[in-house]
Amino acid sequence: MIKAISGGVTAAQGFRASAAEAGIKYQGRMDMAMLFADVPCRAAGTFTTNVVKAAPVLWDRQIVCEKGTAQAVVMNSGIANACTGEEGMEYCRRTAQAAGEVLGIPAENVLVASTGVIGMQLPIDRIVAGTKALASKLDSSESAGNEAARAIMTTDTVPKEMAVQVTIGGKTVTVGGMCKGSGMIHPNMCTMLSFLTTDVCISQELLLHALREDVKDTYNMVSVDGDTSTNDTVLLLSSGLAGNPEITEMNEDYEQFAAALREVNTCLAKKIAGDGEGATALFEVQVIGAASKEDAVKLSKSVVGSSLTKAAIYGHDANCGRVLCALGYAGVPFDPEKVDLTFTSGAGTIKVIENGVFTDFSEEQATEILSDSHVTAIADMKMGECSATAWGCDLTHEYVSINADYRS
Repeated sequence: MIKAISGGVTAAQGFRASAAEAGIKYQGRMDMAMLFADVPCRAAGTFTTNVVKAAPVLWDRQIVCEKGTAQAVVMNSGIANACTGEEGMEYCRRTAQAAGEVLGIPAENVLVASTGVIGMQLPIDRIVAGTKALASKLDSSESAGNEAARAIMTTDTVPKEMAVQVTIGGKTVTVGGMCKGSGMIHPNMCTMLSFLTTDVCISQELLLHALREDVKDTYNMVSVDGDTSTNDTVLLLSSGLAGNPEITEMNEDYEQFAAALREVNTCLAKKIAGDGEGATALFEVQVIGAASKEDAVKLSKSVVGSSLTKAAIYGHDANCGRVLCALGYAGVPFDPEKVDLTFTSGAGTIKVIENGVFTDFSEEQATEILSDSHVTAIADMKMGECSATAWGCDLTHEYVSINADYRS
């Protein structure tokens, strides 16, 4: 049984975190964070599919793919270190070297992550100074984890954390995490950074397999604005300190761990979607009755990414024709005369389309349902037994305001 607990990246055994104000771009707020493990960890990661990849993505991908181990992560917000050429890569090296020296670990055991404005060079002297300050403040407390979650925010309005516990091999295993993401969010990862920690004892191969499989149904199902970032990174570190028998095959213990990881990532993915830039509502799209899982994924992503549908959610307008239209251009064959569409929220449930035809629904009731802070559209395709869920948010005037002057 999976149990939600308070905390984030410091919840699992062997992990400490810290935050510091380095003055990278923002003034008067924490803008650097560090995650450190008391022991070398098995590491797994997934990264942006954008052809244009930020320097930290290239640095981390090499370490994760070639070594599969790490012990620290240094993060900054404000400047993305993307489109910065060899100088940007050199700044990754200098950051890792600075962390390695102060922490007493090899530089190749240090991962780095950046988020913020693309194209600007990092003020490396401030980054190095911030790295040293972070090392001196490392702590395993819940508050230290929360400060780290706040330090990686850019246009996010709230820190995003989650932790759960599950029993594996007679031992209590913890999975925790923190993430950031609000804009430039689109499937196949988002302007999002996610840092996950666990004390489970598991092989690096299965750790990576669990993460890759999980990302497909969590972070890859989030869309805020249709833009895929240069910096998307999900990192998962395992300290192995829980003391469970090592998981080396896809057995019941593996499934228990995978379920706990899914719980954390699903929660974090929904927090990203609900905190989309300028958003007033989390918009969830469930496609059921699809002919295949691939079809269900395409259909749900098409609806959650539709600007017209997102604008209708913002206006609390049950413009169900826009949903049907978005299903229709998803590139999936289906019979439109079979489709049912239902809107549901904490305010109630209403079916607006049945067998492809608009029902005689109450506009007043529909508006009340769509005025909730978490609105779900359920599309029953009646083509099979497969399903998928995608998450996004409404499209507001504030989104344009935020992004019109983001660099300044």
